[in-house]
Amino acid sequence: MELSVFNIAGEDTGKKIQLEDSIFGIEPNNHAVYLDVKQYMANNRQGTHKSKERGEIAGSSKKLKRQKGTGGARAGNIKSPTMVGGGRAFGPRPRDYSFKLNKKVKLLARKSALALKAKTNNIYLVEDFNFDQPKTQSLISLKKNLKIENKKLLLILSEQNKNIYLSSRNLKDINVAIVSELTTYTIMNASDLLFVESSIDVLGKILGN
Repeated sequence: MELSVFNIAGEDTGKKIQLEDSIFGIEPNNHAVYLDVKQYMANNRQGTHKSKERGEIAGSSKKLKRQKGTGGARAGNIKSPTMVGGGRAFGPRPRDYSFKLNKKVKLLARKSALALKAKTNNIYLVEDFNFDQPKTQSLISLKKNLKIENKKLLLILSEQNKNIYLSSRNLKDINVAIVSELTTYTIMNASDLLFVESSIDVLGKILGN
């Protein structure tokens, strides 16, 4: 797959880059994508939820009424789950939601996510650029120039760039990531991917065969 390289003004530079078929041209594996996204979201869960059971509720443990002869159902103490203000039965307890996923599956998932974006023509290339100072309007203008202003964008850099990151921090529809930290979730969570030119080579070294 061959893509044209644009500058930050939205003009075609005349340069073209061939995307690796081993990454962008594979047949996407939807189940691998599902597993990797599921693991990412599960690993980010705190798992600190907790409700009080009957043994943790403050209150008397005295039996409320005699067992037989009242004409009503049997009743224990006021901390019973059937009582208003009693402990909760089978409530949530703190737990770890994380689970293991094989490296090959995670690699396949990232490639599949990129291949899905390539199939739908949602990948763009731009020349390497930098801002003299952090400025939100600069990134807004970049999206407008590339005619993708109404889409959720993932800007992928080859290395950390403080000015670009700070420029995107106030924008809900732009996320910035470096190639080495690219995940299946961040790829699938964006409508379009915007690679800077140098990031394609780095991506090939990380995901290429």
